[in-house]
Amino acid sequence: MISVLTSSWALLLGMMLLMVGNGLQGTLLGVRGAIEGFGTFEMSVVMSAYFLGFLGGSRLAPDMIRRVGHVRVFAALASFISAVLILYPAMPNSLAWVLGRVIIGFCFSGVYVTAESWLNNSATNENRGQALSLYMIVQMVGIVSAQGLLVLADPSGYVLFVISSVLVSISFAPILLSISPTPAFESTKPMSLKELLRISPLGVIGMFLLGGVFSAQFGMAPVYGSEAGLSIGQISIFVAAFYVGAMVIQYPLGWISDRMDRRLLIMITAALGGAGAVLAMVGGGSFIVLIIAAFLVGGMSNPLYSLLIAYTNDFLDYDDMAAASGGMVFINGLGAISGPIITGWIMSVFGPPGFFLFIALLMGALTLYAAYRMTQRAAPSTDETAVYAAIAPGSTQFAVEFAQEYAIEEAQHEEEQDAATNS
Repeated sequence: MISVLTSSWALLLGMMLLMVGNGLQGTLLGVRGAIEGFGTFEMSVVMSAYFLGFLGGSRLAPDMIRRVGHVRVFAALASFISAVLILYPAMPNSLAWVLGRVIIGFCFSGVYVTAESWLNNSATNENRGQALSLYMIVQMVGIVSAQGLLVLADPSGYVLFVISSVLVSISFAPILLSISPTPAFESTKPMSLKELLRISPLGVIGMFLLGGVFSAQFGMAPVYGSEAGLSIGQISIFVAAFYVGAMVIQYPLGWISDRMDRRLLIMITAALGGAGAVLAMVGGGSFIVLIIAAFLVGGMSNPLYSLLIAYTNDFLDYDDMAAASGGMVFINGLGAISGPIITGWIMSVFGPPGFFLFIALLMGALTLYAAYRMTQRAAPSTDETAVYAAIAPGSTQFAVEFAQEYAIEEAQHEEEQDAATNS
């Protein structure tokens, strides 16, 4: 762990500051939209625009890095993010915010591609798992910390937007001033969606549904809080609860997944997440119940991302895992684009509980489909399954490839140990 921090502290610190800035702007826009009088559906389009830009950035950023290099791409995109954050309060217009969210989504995606490929390159076989864990912890801590900043100033003013912009602006200073050499950049051609669907129907369908769940959490949770009449402090705690749940439950769930039929675990996890959403619909009038429900939904939905990738890897050869990662991230992104829009429409019909109704429906659909897939083919032996690697939803294909490499190395290490034991 110390070796990872020594070699990658600048990158990890920069990413934490970026995640704080991103987490703050996402929640702040949801609150500020209500202050500006934007309707629920208008805000759902604004929030969805981020995921449209993010998906585009994940596809175009690799070419940008190949042409001009990691440092220039990182600095240029972070500068655009900082500029848009300052412009939000100056242009309280939903169309302008939609455009800004597309730009910010594109830029954050490109920044993540740059950082994740850089981190992967700097990791070794011995510390790759530790680097991956640290990266995910940094992401989650950054988003959770951001919610605490929401209470520092009036969201109807400029100060919180300035704070978010400053955090992003200084985030790339540790990286650009670091003496670490920039790596050569390589990307893998994604596997076709048709081939992925043939190999793992549950992985593909599950990732699409999960994209909607995650984007609803990330984009519409603050909008729900505003519509439900929560105070600014309560909204910050509510949004943070999703990610605290993810941090607490991610690793225990990963340990369990390596020791049982992953389809059964996916079904149980999705069912518990859906139950959490139903709990919020029924008892959401109590803030304590709401926080428990958010913790449960976030704690179940975020690990499902890693679970579905690990399950898909169970049916892939080592050489195909990296190619599959791009397809899985793209499928998740497609689901994410539609998530906030559908959530906004349901909320406009059923009111604030529509937020959790949408999540409950998607989790219920995933539960039923996982149960169905268990009847279609036998589960692979737990001795033959791929290693679970924790990955945060919203990561690009390079973080997933990073995790794939770790899984491959661990599997090969286990095979070598088994061979040595049997010889």
